[in-house]
Amino acid sequence: MKIAQDPTPFHHDHALLDFPRVVADLGYEWIQLTPHPDLIPFFRHPRADDQLLKDLKSACADAGVGIASVLPVQRWSSPEEWARDAAVRNWKRIIEITVDLGCSVIGTEFSGRPERAEESEAAFYRSMEELLPIIEREGIDLLIDPHPDDFVEDGLEAIRVIRGLNSKNVGMVFVACHSFHMGHPMREVIRAGKDLIRLVHVADTMDHHASHGLRYITNPPGNATRVHQHLQIGDGDVDWDDFFGGLAEIGFYDRDNTVMCNSVFAEDERSGDMARYQLDTMKDYVTRNGDKP
Repeated sequence: MKIAQDPTPFHHDHALLDFPRVVADLGYEWIQLTPHPDLIPFFRHPRADDQLLKDLKSACADAGVGIASVLPVQRWSSPEEWARDAAVRNWKRIIEITVDLGCSVIGTEFSGRPERAEESEAAFYRSMEELLPIIEREGIDLLIDPHPDDFVEDGLEAIRVIRGLNSKNVGMVFVACHSFHMGHPMREVIRAGKDLIRLVHVADTMDHHASHGLRYITNPPGNATRVHQHLQIGDGDVDWDDFFGGLAEIGFYDRDNTVMCNSVFAEDERSGDMARYQLDTMKDYVTRNGDKP
Protein backbone atom coordinates (compact mmCIF):
# COMPACT_ATOMS: atom_id res chain seq x y z
CA MET A 1 0.00 0.00 0.00
CA LYS A 2 1.13 3.52 -0.83
CA ILE A 3 0.19 6.53 1.29
CA ALA A 4 -0.21 9.67 -0.83
CA GLN A 5 -0.94 13.36 -0.40
CA ASP A 6 -3.48 15.21 -2.53
CA PRO A 7 -1.87 18.62 -3.21
CA THR A 8 -5.18 20.48 -3.66
CA PRO A 9 -4.72 22.49 -0.40
CA PHE A 10 -1.47 23.85 -1.84
CA HIS A 11 -2.78 24.90 -5.26
CA HIS A 12 -3.23 28.51 -4.14
CA ASP A 13 0.29 28.95 -2.77
CA HIS A 14 2.50 26.81 -5.00
CA ALA A 15 3.06 26.11 -8.69
CA LEU A 16 2.47 22.66 -10.14
CA LEU A 17 6.18 21.81 -10.27
CA ASP A 18 6.53 22.73 -6.58
CA PHE A 19 4.12 20.02 -5.44
CA PRO A 20 6.62 17.12 -5.24
CA ARG A 21 8.95 19.10 -2.98
CA VAL A 22 6.04 20.29 -0.81
CA VAL A 23 4.76 16.73 -0.42
CA ALA A 24 8.23 15.40 0.41
CA ASP A 25 8.76 18.12 3.03
CA LEU A 26 5.53 16.96 4.69
CA GLY A 27 6.88 13.42 4.99
CA TYR A 28 4.99 11.78 2.12
CA GLU A 29 6.67 9.53 -0.43
CA TRP A 30 3.75 9.56 -2.87
CA ILE A 31 1.55 12.17 -4.52
CA GLN A 32 -1.89 12.00 -6.13
CA LEU A 33 -2.24 14.44 -9.03
CA THR A 34 -5.71 15.99 -8.95
CA PRO A 35 -7.29 18.53 -11.35
CA HIS A 36 -5.03 21.54 -11.91
CA PRO A 37 -5.26 24.28 -14.57
CA ASP A 38 -1.73 23.55 -15.82
CA LEU A 39 -2.14 19.77 -16.04
CA ILE A 40 -5.66 18.32 -16.32
CA PRO A 41 -8.40 20.87 -15.50
CA PHE A 42 -11.89 19.88 -14.38
CA PHE A 43 -14.00 18.87 -17.40
CA ARG A 44 -11.57 20.32 -19.96
CA HIS A 45 -8.94 18.95 -22.30
CA PRO A 46 -5.53 18.38 -20.62
CA ARG A 47 -3.10 21.33 -20.87
CA ALA A 48 0.18 19.47 -20.39
CA ASP A 49 2.64 19.01 -23.25
CA ASP A 50 5.61 16.64 -23.34
CA GLN A 51 7.99 19.24 -21.88
CA LEU A 52 5.77 19.90 -18.85
CA LEU A 53 5.42 16.17 -18.22
CA LYS A 54 9.21 15.79 -18.45
CA ASP A 55 9.66 18.65 -15.98
CA LEU A 56 7.09 17.16 -13.61
CA LYS A 57 8.78 13.78 -13.67
CA SER A 58 12.13 15.46 -12.96
CA ALA A 59 10.61 17.40 -10.04
CA CYS A 60 9.27 14.14 -8.60
CA ALA A 61 12.62 12.39 -9.03
CA ASP A 62 14.49 15.30 -7.42
CA ALA A 63 12.12 15.26 -4.44
CA GLY A 64 12.13 11.47 -4.12
CA VAL A 65 8.35 11.35 -4.57
CA GLY A 66 6.43 8.86 -6.71
CA ILE A 67 3.14 9.47 -8.49
CA ALA A 68 0.69 7.06 -6.89
CA SER A 69 -2.37 8.06 -8.88
CA VAL A 70 -3.87 10.62 -11.24
CA LEU A 71 -7.38 11.91 -10.55
CA PRO A 72 -9.19 13.59 -13.47
CA VAL A 73 -12.87 14.53 -13.53
CA GLN A 74 -14.60 14.49 -16.94
CA ARG A 75 -18.25 14.40 -18.04
CA TRP A 76 -17.94 10.97 -19.69
CA SER A 77 -21.39 9.95 -18.38
CA SER A 78 -23.16 13.11 -19.49
CA PRO A 79 -26.60 12.63 -21.07
CA GLU A 80 -25.60 15.48 -23.39
CA GLU A 81 -23.80 13.84 -26.31
CA TRP A 82 -21.52 16.78 -27.08
CA ALA A 83 -20.19 16.73 -23.50
CA ARG A 84 -19.80 12.96 -23.45
CA ASP A 85 -17.99 12.98 -26.79
CA ALA A 86 -15.62 15.73 -25.62
CA ALA A 87 -14.94 13.84 -22.40
CA VAL A 88 -13.98 10.67 -24.28
CA ARG A 89 -11.58 12.70 -26.40
CA ASN A 90 -10.13 14.26 -23.24
CA TRP A 91 -9.85 10.85 -21.60
CA LYS A 92 -7.66 9.52 -24.40
CA ARG A 93 -5.11 12.25 -23.72
CA ILE A 94 -5.42 11.73 -19.95
CA ILE A 95 -4.50 8.08 -20.38
CA GLU A 96 -1.47 9.07 -22.49
CA ILE A 97 -0.36 11.54 -19.80
CA THR A 98 -0.76 8.97 -17.03
CA VAL A 99 1.35 6.43 -18.92
CA ASP A 100 4.00 9.05 -19.76
CA LEU A 101 4.24 9.94 -16.07
CA GLY A 102 4.98 6.32 -15.24
CA CYS A 103 1.74 5.90 -13.30
CA SER A 104 -0.78 3.08 -13.73
CA VAL A 105 -3.59 4.21 -11.39
CA ILE A 106 -6.37 6.62 -12.32
CA GLY A 107 -9.06 7.57 -9.83
CA THR A 108 -12.17 9.37 -11.05
CA GLU A 109 -15.93 9.84 -10.68
CA PHE A 110 -18.91 8.57 -12.67
CA SER A 111 -19.75 12.23 -13.52
CA GLY A 112 -23.36 11.83 -14.63
CA ARG A 113 -26.57 13.39 -13.36
CA PRO A 114 -28.82 11.83 -10.68
CA GLU A 115 -31.99 13.34 -12.14
CA ARG A 116 -31.15 11.61 -15.46
CA ALA A 117 -29.73 8.40 -14.03
CA GLU A 118 -30.82 5.99 -16.77
CA GLU A 119 -29.48 8.22 -19.54
CA SER A 120 -26.24 8.80 -17.60
CA GLU A 121 -25.66 5.10 -17.08
CA ALA A 122 -26.19 4.46 -20.79
CA ALA A 123 -23.72 7.26 -21.60
CA PHE A 124 -21.16 5.79 -19.17
CA TYR A 125 -21.26 2.34 -20.78
CA ARG A 126 -21.15 3.91 -24.24
CA SER A 127 -18.00 5.83 -23.30
CA MET A 128 -16.42 2.74 -21.82
CA GLU A 129 -17.00 0.77 -25.02
CA GLU A 130 -14.44 3.11 -26.60
CA LEU A 131 -12.13 3.69 -23.63
CA LEU A 132 -11.93 0.29 -21.97
CA PRO A 133 -9.85 -1.36 -24.73
CA ILE A 134 -7.31 1.48 -24.40
CA ILE A 135 -7.30 1.22 -20.60
CA GLU A 136 -6.74 -2.53 -20.73
CA ARG A 137 -4.06 -2.26 -23.41
CA GLU A 138 -2.10 0.31 -21.37
CA GLY A 139 -2.47 -1.65 -18.11
CA ILE A 140 -4.27 1.18 -16.33
CA ASP A 141 -6.10 0.55 -13.06
CA LEU A 142 -9.23 2.73 -13.45
CA LEU A 143 -10.98 3.28 -10.10
CA ILE A 144 -14.32 5.09 -9.79
CA ASP A 145 -15.90 6.98 -6.88
CA PRO A 146 -19.71 7.11 -6.47
CA HIS A 147 -19.64 10.83 -5.70
CA PRO A 148 -22.54 12.68 -4.05
CA ASP A 149 -24.76 14.23 -6.75
CA ASP A 150 -23.87 11.60 -9.34
CA PHE A 151 -26.09 9.17 -11.24
CA VAL A 152 -24.97 6.44 -8.86
CA GLU A 153 -24.33 7.47 -5.25
CA ASP A 154 -25.29 4.22 -3.58
CA GLY A 155 -22.16 2.24 -2.68
CA LEU A 156 -23.53 -1.19 -3.52
CA GLU A 157 -25.04 -0.02 -6.79
CA ALA A 158 -21.68 1.51 -7.75
CA ILE A 159 -20.08 -1.90 -7.28
CA ARG A 160 -22.75 -3.44 -9.52
CA VAL A 161 -22.19 -0.84 -12.27
CA ILE A 162 -18.43 -1.41 -12.12
CA ARG A 163 -18.81 -5.19 -12.24
CA GLY A 164 -21.05 -4.74 -15.27
CA LEU A 165 -17.95 -3.77 -17.25
CA ASN A 166 -16.48 -7.22 -16.61
CA SER A 167 -12.89 -5.93 -16.54
CA LYS A 168 -10.17 -6.57 -13.98
CA ASN A 169 -8.80 -3.13 -14.87
CA VAL A 170 -11.77 -1.29 -13.34
CA GLY A 171 -12.38 -0.93 -9.62
CA MET A 172 -13.69 1.44 -6.97
CA VAL A 173 -12.50 4.47 -5.04
CA PHE A 174 -13.88 4.44 -1.50
CA VAL A 175 -14.03 7.99 -0.14
CA ALA A 176 -14.57 7.95 3.62
CA CYS A 177 -16.26 11.35 3.72
CA HIS A 178 -18.78 10.23 1.07
CA SER A 179 -19.82 7.20 3.10
CA PHE A 180 -22.96 8.80 4.57
CA HIS A 181 -24.29 9.21 1.03
CA MET A 182 -23.70 5.55 0.08
CA GLY A 183 -26.96 4.26 1.51
CA HIS A 184 -25.50 1.39 3.56
CA PRO A 185 -23.21 0.89 6.58
CA MET A 186 -19.60 1.60 5.65
CA ARG A 187 -18.34 -1.88 6.54
CA GLU A 188 -21.05 -3.46 4.35
CA VAL A 189 -19.89 -1.48 1.30
CA ILE A 190 -16.21 -2.21 1.99
CA ARG A 191 -16.90 -5.94 2.35
CA ALA A 192 -18.94 -5.98 -0.86
CA GLY A 193 -16.22 -4.08 -2.73
CA LYS A 194 -13.40 -6.39 -1.64
CA ASP A 195 -10.63 -6.38 -4.25
CA LEU A 196 -12.46 -3.75 -6.32
CA ILE A 197 -11.52 -1.17 -3.68
CA ARG A 198 -7.95 -0.23 -4.53
CA LEU A 199 -7.90 3.51 -3.74
CA VAL A 200 -9.27 5.20 -0.62
CA HIS A 201 -9.50 8.88 0.25
CA VAL A 202 -9.17 9.73 3.93
CA ALA A 203 -11.14 12.71 5.21
CA ASP A 204 -13.82 13.16 7.85
CA THR A 205 -17.33 14.62 7.56
CA MET A 206 -20.48 15.18 9.58
CA ASP A 207 -23.35 12.73 9.18
CA HIS A 208 -26.01 14.78 7.38
CA HIS A 209 -28.63 12.22 8.45
CA ALA A 210 -28.05 13.02 12.14
CA SER A 211 -30.52 14.94 14.30
CA HIS A 212 -33.37 13.43 12.30
CA GLY A 213 -32.06 15.05 9.13
CA LEU A 214 -31.58 18.47 10.70
CA ARG A 215 -27.78 18.38 11.10
CA TYR A 216 -27.69 20.69 8.07
CA ILE A 217 -30.55 22.92 6.97
CA THR A 218 -30.66 24.15 3.38
CA ASN A 219 -33.30 26.32 1.77
CA PRO A 220 -35.72 26.04 0.13
CA PRO A 221 -36.87 22.93 2.02
CA GLY A 222 -36.81 19.74 -0.03
CA ASN A 223 -34.10 20.87 -2.46
CA ALA A 224 -31.71 18.33 -3.94
CA THR A 225 -28.55 19.72 -2.34
CA ARG A 226 -25.93 17.17 -1.23
CA VAL A 227 -23.76 18.18 1.72
CA HIS A 228 -20.42 16.71 2.79
CA GLN A 229 -17.03 17.91 3.97
CA HIS A 230 -13.36 16.95 3.76
CA LEU A 231 -12.23 17.41 7.37
CA GLN A 232 -9.23 15.97 9.15
CA ILE A 233 -9.64 12.69 11.03
CA GLY A 234 -11.56 13.20 14.26
CA ASP A 235 -13.40 16.39 13.30
CA GLY A 236 -16.50 14.62 11.98
CA ASP A 237 -18.69 11.55 12.48
CA VAL A 238 -16.85 8.88 10.45
CA ASP A 239 -16.18 5.75 12.52
CA TRP A 240 -12.45 5.41 11.85
CA ASP A 241 -12.07 2.11 13.69
CA ASP A 242 -14.73 0.74 11.35
CA PHE A 243 -13.06 2.26 8.27
CA PHE A 244 -9.51 1.08 8.96
CA GLY A 245 -10.74 -2.23 10.38
CA GLY A 246 -12.80 -2.81 7.25
CA LEU A 247 -9.79 -2.18 5.02
CA ALA A 248 -7.77 -4.66 7.08
CA GLU A 249 -10.56 -7.23 6.66
CA ILE A 250 -10.37 -7.07 2.85
CA GLY A 251 -6.56 -7.18 2.85
CA PHE A 252 -6.13 -3.63 1.58
CA TYR A 253 -2.87 -3.04 3.46
CA ASP A 254 -1.25 -6.22 2.16
CA ARG A 255 -1.60 -5.46 -1.56
CA ASP A 256 0.96 -3.65 -3.67
CA ASN A 257 -1.67 -2.07 -5.96
CA THR A 258 -3.54 -0.04 -3.31
CA VAL A 259 -3.32 3.66 -2.47
CA MET A 260 -4.46 5.54 0.63
CA CYS A 261 -4.66 9.28 0.01
CA ASN A 262 -5.03 12.18 2.43
CA SER A 263 -7.98 14.12 1.01
CA VAL A 264 -8.60 17.00 3.44
CA PHE A 265 -9.71 20.23 1.72
CA ALA A 266 -11.10 22.21 4.66
CA GLU A 267 -7.86 23.21 6.39
CA ASP A 268 -5.99 25.39 3.86
CA GLU A 269 -5.03 27.91 6.53
CA ARG A 270 -3.10 25.16 8.35
CA SER A 271 -2.48 22.79 5.46
CA GLY A 272 1.04 21.80 6.53
CA ASP A 273 0.10 20.83 10.08
CA MET A 274 -3.01 19.09 8.77
CA ALA A 275 -1.08 16.98 6.26
CA ARG A 276 1.45 15.88 8.90
CA TYR A 277 -1.35 15.06 11.34
CA GLN A 278 -3.16 13.02 8.69
CA LEU A 279 -0.02 11.07 7.80
CA ASP A 280 0.78 10.23 11.42
CA THR A 281 -2.83 9.32 12.18
CA MET A 282 -3.27 7.15 9.08
CA LYS A 283 -0.06 5.27 9.86
CA ASP A 284 -1.15 4.77 13.46
CA TYR A 285 -4.54 3.34 12.45
CA VAL A 286 -2.94 1.08 9.84
CA THR A 287 -0.40 -0.21 12.34
CA ARG A 288 -3.17 -0.97 14.85
CA ASN A 289 -5.31 -2.71 12.24
CA GLY A 290 -2.86 -4.46 9.97
CA ASP A 291 0.63 -4.51 8.59
CA LYS A 292 2.80 -1.42 8.83
CA PRO A 293 2.70 0.75 5.65
